[in-house]
Amino acid sequence: MTETPRPVIVPGSFDPVTNGHVDIIERASRLFDRVVVAVLVNPGKSPLFSLEERLLFLAGAVGRHPGVEVDSFQGLLVDYARRRDAAAVVRGLRRSSDFDYEAPMAQMNRHLAPGIETVFLVPSPAVAHISSTLVRDIVRHGGSIDGLVPDGVTTFLARRRESTTRQHV
Repeated sequence: MTETPRPVIVPGSFDPVTNGHVDIIERASRLFDRVVVAVLVNPGKSPLFSLEERLLFLAGAVGRHPGVEVDSFQGLLVDYARRRDAAAVVRGLRRSSDFDYEAPMAQMNRHLAPGIETVFLVPSPAVAHISSTLVRDIVRHGGSIDGLVPDGVTTFLARRRESTTRQHV
């Protein structure tokens, strides 16, 4: 009898999912048999995209990869990771300032849940400059996000802009 491998969690707000996120998720799926991409539901924030949209974008971008599933959670990441019996949390580090932000969180998570490790992955250079914050700013100012996000996100935004334009005409 073979045991089902414990999953790793790739958490984030994914507002929106970017090609940088996709790079980290795909690389995690090559390293681990089971990857749960977990969208954080934060009631204190007003995301650009609804939870349902973010889940749909992620499913379209990475759902075809074997062993990858998309889910959402509220509350502490370590509580969610325990519920999923996760072995580790995978986080992407684009630059040294990301490490300065992520390291204390990883240490606190280890304090709260000593059996759950944190694994840092550095994205491919081609996507290391992309962040959801920058993409949201570009979207708000009507710029092109081609090449920054999966095609499904670009298509969705084009349709949204088109329907908004028609409503204002």
